[in-house]
Amino acid sequence: MSLRPRPEIEKLVPSPHGGPDQAELKSLGLTPGEVIDFSVCSNPFAPPAEVKKAADTIVVNRYPDSESTEFRECLSVKLGVPADNILAGSGAMELIRLIALAYFKPEDPVLILEPTFGEYRVGCQIMGAEVISQWGEERDNFSHRIDETVEIIKSSRPRGVFICNPNNPTGRYLGRNEIESVLDAGDETLIILDEAYVNFVDEIWHSLDLIERKNLVIIRSMTKDHALTGLRLGYAVAHKEIIDTLRLVRPPWNINAVAQEVGKIILNGTDYLENSRREIRKTKKFLVDELVRLGFTLVPSDTNFFLVKVARAGDFRAALLKQGIMVRDCTSFGLPGYIRIAARTMPECKKLIKAIETMGSY
Repeated sequence: MSLRPRPEIEKLVPSPHGGPDQAELKSLGLTPGEVIDFSVCSNPFAPPAEVKKAADTIVVNRYPDSESTEFRECLSVKLGVPADNILAGSGAMELIRLIALAYFKPEDPVLILEPTFGEYRVGCQIMGAEVISQWGEERDNFSHRIDETVEIIKSSRPRGVFICNPNNPTGRYLGRNEIESVLDAGDETLIILDEAYVNFVDEIWHSLDLIERKNLVIIRSMTKDHALTGLRLGYAVAHKEIIDTLRLVRPPWNINAVAQEVGKIILNGTDYLENSRREIRKTKKFLVDELVRLGFTLVPSDTNFFLVKVARAGDFRAALLKQGIMVRDCTSFGLPGYIRIAARTMPECKKLIKAIETMGSY
């Protein structure tokens, strides 16, 4: 008899993600460098110049600081939050799984507002928690019905609630009053507010002053908005009791020396992110206007990416990929009639529109 893993792991279904599949590209005679990737929602512009200059100063022949102390201190100054309220993570993904590991047990109900990022469900499944899904409706552009969310929390008393804000893949952004209503619905329910894409929203409200409520943890990414997705760096902000709990299950040395140093450089920078946002607003508007001109239906979005309704998302993606352009097939989000597009540079956006025009039917 072979040694079997836990039942939860045997039944685990991995979550698909955007980005290139090298085996798929190879079968098409393509390399990653030849593909324009609209399937990932990160900053399309090159990282800050200071990042490259730092390479020669980083010490890699000793262990990095397990506490990421200097990085968290820089974050503390930038955010106006004590360093003890911050935990560094190897991207938002690690933080999601640490939260599940620390707070969920088998059969715990956990509410997920969908369609959304698939890793929330994976984190729950690893721990054997029972997922409750609340789906937005297509006729409402997949907007979350927060009054219904509140009622679910009051009736089901979930151990946790995952809210992606702005939401991936819809780009919809909930306001402060809506999040506060969810927080008020249950003191014993942990609200996980994933703000990985918040820096691409034009008008944001400040969520960090809510962390003293003791049932909120905010997750943010440092790499999507600074074009460093290959580096893996993010952080969680919460009441000190929650951070101390997450620290207990966090692996030692979880943030490598390069990521810690680059994180400090980014936080001390000034103009890069705002300049990128300015250009992204222009290219997003170009894409939206051109796709509407071509007759597509789009879901209104508050961030740098948006959904486009098509006949069959898998076929649409495959047709574009043959031309060296990648978009996100949203079938894995439960949306087989939609693709997701993230704004890139203007020359790249023009190539996308030209490629779509050559496809004929959509």
